[in-house]
Amino acid sequence: MRAVVTGAAGFIGSTLTDLLLAEGHVVVAVDNFDDHSTGGGRFLTGHLEKKAFQLERISILDLNALRQSFQGAEVVFHLAAQTGVRKSVKDPMRSHMVNSTGTLNVLLAARDEGVRRVINSSSSSVYGNALRLPTKEEDPVLPISPYAVSKLSAEHYCSLFYDLYGLESVSLRYFTVYGPRQRSDMAIRIFTDRALDGRRPQIFGDGEQTRDFTYITDVVDAIRLCADRPGLRGEPLNVCCGRRVTINQVVRGILKEVGREDLEPEYLPMQDGDVDHTWGDNSKARRLLGWEPKVAVEEGLHSYVEWYRKERGG
Repeated sequence: MRAVVTGAAGFIGSTLTDLLLAEGHVVVAVDNFDDHSTGGGRFLTGHLEKKAFQLERISILDLNALRQSFQGAEVVFHLAAQTGVRKSVKDPMRSHMVNSTGTLNVLLAARDEGVRRVINSSSSSVYGNALRLPTKEEDPVLPISPYAVSKLSAEHYCSLFYDLYGLESVSLRYFTVYGPRQRSDMAIRIFTDRALDGRRPQIFGDGEQTRDFTYITDVVDAIRLCADRPGLRGEPLNVCCGRRVTINQVVRGILKEVGREDLEPEYLPMQDGDVDHTWGDNSKARRLLGWEPKVAVEEGLHSYVEWYRKERGG
């Protein structure tokens, strides 16, 4: 399979690229490296000399460049995005341009170059403060941040391109992905950093908000399965562990792993755009993909803290 991975230098994209290359596929890695989330491209450096790997410095806002990079591709794994709910509150236009217009460009390029399928990365944030938990794909979507609106817009474009042009697609609604290589502005990374430095973890709100934390390898397994499974017709799929835990529980778990259970969290005001609870029903992904999450949050936190200690050098 010849595959394109947009956002290939980032947290999820680089982990997916590793898997695809290990399976023997040809990967065209697309990234513009304009954000701290790419790690400066260092997660891809081990592949630069491989014949099956091609790196393109491209913005998904450049339609003509995308068309060229998509030539001969069978599948596009679309992970490039302007991430972050709080960043989108400060700069809604940036989220719209990258996540909505950028995804439209990806779909246009895929259609024009004869790509068979686009796997789009969406977010549980489209549900907003969900009316029902655990949330199913057919439940109302009530986004409360520009980021969530931009992701929902991208989903609609994917569905429309299937209906209008027959371009196969699926939009994966990720629920709080964490693990090695995650961005420096993500909560688990920040909590771990502060604990390792002997500083009190800072929690927005009372910490009783809940999240459905989903480990990176489980997410990448679901993404990879989407390339081959029949019957994906532009619909959304929840990619989640199917279990919710409080932020307080996660912080306590990290403090235990670090050996700093003496540190008391500091509680700060809630941030605009943050939802109270996320908890997904993953039965549709189990049925359509034959997928199931394998890593519980306790195991995931242990693996992440071990990795991050080495990453920091002690």
